[in-house]
Amino acid sequence: MGYNIGARLVDDFLAKANITKCTDFRETADVIAKVGFKMFLNVTATVANWSSDNMECSLILDDNPLVDFVELPETCQGLSYCNILCGVLRGALEMVSMRTEVKFVKDMLRGDDAFEIRLKLLEHVPEEYPYKNDE
Repeated sequence: MGYNIGARLVDDFLAKANITKCTDFRETADVIAKVGFKMFLNVTATVANWSSDNMECSLILDDNPLVDFVELPETCQGLSYCNILCGVLRGALEMVSMRTEVKFVKDMLRGDDAFEIRLKLLEHVPEEYPYKNDE
């Protein structure tokens, strides 16, 4: 469900954000954290914990409006309540030619100090055009 939401939200984001094309994954993560989260959730995230090859990073949220007034019962402690955000990020990034793996590694509903989403760039997908230019 989140994947399809992200695939549609990216069009709205690109139309309204007034940004230029990102040059690399590091810049893309920064735009998501500062502009995307602000536009759709009215929060900003911090980009941290970059891997040495700049292919993985964490988006850290101190506040998450999806969990206002939410408490997980003891029987649901394994539930990743906000996992829809991972699907949204994965869908949006795939629409801009970045195949990623996205997962929550910290969740305040489980007692962690912040919400941390781990992004891993798997590959840049080459753009495909629906027609062949015969010149």
